[in-house]
Amino acid sequence: MLRRWLLYIGSVVLGLATVGALLGAFVLALLYPTLPSLDTLTDYRPKIPLRVVSAEGELLGEFGEERRAVVNISEVPEIMKHAILAAEDERFYSHGGVDYLSVLRAAASNLASGTQQGAGTITMQVARNFFLTREKTITRKLREVMLAWKIEDNLSKDEILQLYVNQIFIGQRAYGFAAASQI
Repeated sequence: MLRRWLLYIGSVVLGLATVGALLGAFVLALLYPTLPSLDTLTDYRPKIPLRVVSAEGELLGEFGEERRAVVNISEVPEIMKHAILAAEDERFYSHGGVDYLSVLRAAASNLASGTQQGAGTITMQVARNFFLTREKTITRKLREVMLAWKIEDNLSKDEILQLYVNQIFIGQRAYGFAAASQI
């Protein structure tokens, strides 16, 4: 009798898992073709402020909405890279755009405490900053995950980190860590 119930419950769980997987595949198949092209990332040309410099090379003024100083990832000190990764995405070099362990941890924490805890990776933040809005919908989150996968398939980890280091808004009109360090 117990064996029959276990078999019945196992069959129901397996059936639900199959239906869920098929539904997930269907949603991915519908959304993936609507993802934007990655040309914005592969041909990165951020807004650079107009800088007025004296004949002696002294900065007289800077005009524009955004303060920005674009740097190559090779110019970023290792200690800075480690600090960014420690604060934002410690498993950056070992996941494929989505850190499933962080997702599980955040989900468990959100359920247990009721507070909102994020699980976004650096790649997901790049996807959101370049292509998406900040709206809190399941569709936007799915698009963010799929964009993260697409970005990881097309760019190296160092290219992704370089985009992040140069594009992230730090505050006081500063975009990127180099601009923030000058403020």
